[in-house]
Amino acid sequence: MAEVIKATDADFDDMVVNSDLPVLVDFFGTWCGPCLKMKPMLEDLAAELDGRAKVVEVEVSEAPEAAGRFDVLGVPTFVIVAGGEAKETLSGTPSKADFLKAMEPHI
Repeated sequence: MAEVIKATDADFDDMVVNSDLPVLVDFFGTWCGPCLKMKPMLEDLAAELDGRAKVVEVEVSEAPEAAGRFDVLGVPTFVIVAGGEAKETLSGTPSKADFLKAMEPHI
């Protein structure tokens, strides 16, 4: 079963930009209450999308370059990356159905 993968600036390109699979990137802060509430749903999504897409979490204070590259101004922000490019951005606390609908064209 797939799990949420952690990435930092050091391995962001390997984990996200150069991925063969589409990636749902969770830009979050450990101090952010809504971010923490999203974790269980993101773990469910990682399992459900196993083999078709990846879910990667990026703590913005540990990866300021990655956050800046995708114009993350607040958390939580979610970016769908496919083929090395941002395809869609969601912010706030989307539902699981919202994530699946946004991911579907890229899977």
